[in-house]
Amino acid sequence: MRKSVNIYALLGILAVFGWIAMLGEARAAGRLGEYLGKAEPAELVAGANRFGPPQGDPAIVPALKDDQLLGFVYLNSDFANATGYSGKPIQLLVGITPKGVVTGLKMVEHKEPIVLLGIPEKRVVDAVNKLIGADMDRVARGTAPAPQVDIVSGATVTVLVMGDSIVRSATKLIKGGRLGGQGGIAAAAAAPQARKTIDPGKGEIRDWETLVGDGSVRRLVLSVDDVNKAFEKSGNAAAAAHPEEGDPDDTFIDLYVADVAVPAIGRSLLGDDGYNRLAGRLKPGQQALVVAGSGRYSFKGAAYVRGGIFDRVELIQDTNSIRFRDRDHTRLGSLEAEGAPHFPEIALFVLPPEFTFDPTEPWVLQLLVQRVVGAKDKAWLTFDLGYTLPDGYIKREPAAPAQQQAATSAAPPPAVAAGPAKRAAGTPFVAEDEPLWMKIWRGNVVSIGITIAALGALTLIFFFQNSLVRRPRVYVWVRRGYLLFILVWLGWYANAQLSVVNVLTFANSLLTGFSWEYFLSAPLIFLLWAAIAAGLLFWGRGPFCGWLCPFGALQELLNNIAQAIKIPQYRLPWGLHERLWPIKYIIFLGLFGMSLYSTALAEQLAEVEPFKTTIVLKFAREWPYVIYALTTLSAGLFVERFFCRYMCPLGAALAIPGRVRMFEWLRRWPECGSPCQRCAKECPVQAIHPEGHINVNECIYCMHCQELYFDDHRCPHMIQVRLKREKRDALSSPSMRSGGTGPNTIITAGGKPINLPPVGAITPPPT
Repeated sequence: MRKSVNIYALLGILAVFGWIAMLGEARAAGRLGEYLGKAEPAELVAGANRFGPPQGDPAIVPALKDDQLLGFVYLNSDFANATGYSGKPIQLLVGITPKGVVTGLKMVEHKEPIVLLGIPEKRVVDAVNKLIGADMDRVARGTAPAPQVDIVSGATVTVLVMGDSIVRSATKLIKGGRLGGQGGIAAAAAAPQARKTIDPGKGEIRDWETLVGDGSVRRLVLSVDDVNKAFEKSGNAAAAAHPEEGDPDDTFIDLYVADVAVPAIGRSLLGDDGYNRLAGRLKPGQQALVVAGSGRYSFKGAAYVRGGIFDRVELIQDTNSIRFRDRDHTRLGSLEAEGAPHFPEIALFVLPPEFTFDPTEPWVLQLLVQRVVGAKDKAWLTFDLGYTLPDGYIKREPAAPAQQQAATSAAPPPAVAAGPAKRAAGTPFVAEDEPLWMKIWRGNVVSIGITIAALGALTLIFFFQNSLVRRPRVYVWVRRGYLLFILVWLGWYANAQLSVVNVLTFANSLLTGFSWEYFLSAPLIFLLWAAIAAGLLFWGRGPFCGWLCPFGALQELLNNIAQAIKIPQYRLPWGLHERLWPIKYIIFLGLFGMSLYSTALAEQLAEVEPFKTTIVLKFAREWPYVIYALTTLSAGLFVERFFCRYMCPLGAALAIPGRVRMFEWLRRWPECGSPCQRCAKECPVQAIHPEGHINVNECIYCMHCQELYFDDHRCPHMIQVRLKREKRDALSSPSMRSGGTGPNTIITAGGKPINLPPVGAITPPPT
């Protein structure tokens, strides 16, 4: 019996090991097996009629014609970064010959919002198909430049990511000897080398001239003539026919880059305080770059405003590449190094912790220069700004024995940044409690001061609203003046326009890892949200929607002009109006649900807000966005605040928590709604129900109803109060006559009797 049990146990162990082996083989196949069935062999390698078994890890599969090897097929994301605009990989099957020539491509999965929302997928794929026939072996050996794809207007990032991933994955396969015949390259790359790390002792402060001179800061300068000649040499006749205008010697761009995670460079450029705060922010092994530029061409571009991605610069090291997103970016006002010039654009980019980057090895910051050659077409070129850390910052350790080398080959690059828990001797960074955002706040003292003053003024307006609305003319000009300030300064100048994207980002951060530093890095946005959060407890959504929204201010001021020039105004029937205002809540809930699936896609759909077009970009955008923004503004000329009432997802997002307000500040008389309807008929956004109560979810707190509340010439209740007062004053007057007067008659100072209607019989004045 025991022998039988032992046999069964042995069989069970063997089965487990067999299952593990099968699992390992399936894992070696990786995701390639998931997508391989979506393509025929001949689509990727001409003449092939079947796929062979997967080889290696990550897997590649032979493409065979019967038993003849014609090439290999692999998944791009298994070998190189393929993260697109959506933040998720663009999956491409790539066919390549044993000699390194690309034979075919097929996009098998993507979640790119640009492609999903309107640009045909075929157009994007056709642009990348330019790589078919490219000899990647020459690229891997350094005897030929990397081939480039065609740009698709509106999908620049998507196309570039696809092209880069194909080139880098192919060269990685070749260098690794996976295609055969390249063992020399692989062996050379695998040879034991001295381990290089950052020397923490090199921490002296250097001036700007020294930093540039020794290569700590690298520079790329292009003149207008340089760029024009480069497009001429590219062979693109359409691009050459649209040269950059201006003096050929004018600076097109003067670009600088430095690795500020290196102690000496970081302290020199950021100052001791700034560097120490950066050190506290970085995780072990994480890097940070400063990029500064001047000239007529912006290295930031405008895509980071529209979708949060910097599409004009790309960091490249070996087969890894990354384009920075707005969450990686902090704007700096100046550099601390002595003699540093003034730059209109300075960006601090923190590399994501998951991005594999070795600061001791060479890398490239690639600049993308675009040129419009038609209504929808663009041409582009790239210029490389190479960076190699000077030897003075590096210390070398003897190469590890072969066994140890193999054991540590999978380890990440040496850490050069230590978090708060890593303050032991020899650690390059000194962590402090004060984060980097405080330097940003100190660099924006004036703007912060103006914003705080504006919020303070609005607080006074709200707390002393009764005194203000008793003076209608003063109230009107105070409101219009405040809205004009919000539009011009806060919106068009400071670009502090809030968006539903802020709400979605905040909600997403609560699910994926909340960080105050991200939200504190934009001082004015943070101040506005803090003020709105407090205002929700007191007044609901009204403080923002009615007073602090630049787009709302633009709508109201335009409608004031429309009324002044006698453009007809329309009030929707209450039944229709009541059925239309839920639309904005539906839009918000749709965006919120989409953000749980894909934040990038939700950001694209959030273009239902015309805020970026009208306020942030000041209409300098593609024509569909401009037409949409002008359409919503035009509707507001006839129906006051049309967008706010029926379409604004941000207003809906604020209305939901606004229901928890603690106070009722808007006063009502018993006659409001029955019989008086004056406030309901004059409310600019129809937020007052026919029965008289105010719907705070729709109220923008313009205070017009409160102006009427105290007006003894327009409010029926106050008219009665005034008439009673006048009667009482007349009865107590010395000139009162006893004859010919009734109980409702008063005698004016001129001796003329006036018969008053009975109290309660006053009807509301016509509206």
